[in-house]
Amino acid sequence: MDVGKRLKSIRLMRGISQRELAKISGVTNSMISQIEQNQVNPSVGSLKKILDAIPISMGEFFTLEMESDDKIFYTEEELTDLGDGLVKMLLVGSKHNGRKLAILREVYPAGADTGTEFIQHEGEEGGIIIRGEIEITVGSKSKVLKAGDSYYFETRRPHRFRNKSKEECELISAATPPTF
Repeated sequence: MDVGKRLKSIRLMRGISQRELAKISGVTNSMISQIEQNQVNPSVGSLKKILDAIPISMGEFFTLEMESDDKIFYTEEELTDLGDGLVKMLLVGSKHNGRKLAILREVYPAGADTGTEFIQHEGEEGGIIIRGEIEITVGSKSKVLKAGDSYYFETRRPHRFRNKSKEECELISAATPPTF
């Protein structure tokens, strides 16, 4: 089994960068890079720390069926929900190996948000509001967007999404590189 290739595929499926995984797991970024390139074999302890940070069990790591790259079409049931139980964040093609783009169908119930802490990561994100309205704050700029409105920004800038209305909001977003 190619542990490095498997680790990289699962990390990308979950939308985690090497730096994020290093920070969360306590293993150096260079070590994760070397493992993924099969330059070193991780100890059981190191691999467990990395997998716990993803999170995925050792058993699941070694037995998970990796979907082939040729899947093109997805039903709603096949989308992976990355949300917190309140906010739905349905990821298209989550098992696509080497994914370079994250496409999400996001549903924010009334009063829901992405959290009190602002989000920041490398890349770009854009989206279109399908129904309802959402307040998006990027850096010091904030605006309530309604159905038909759209947004695009560099995700290095701190950002947050909040549905301050009494109705559900749905939007479609895309981000690169995939952080989900």
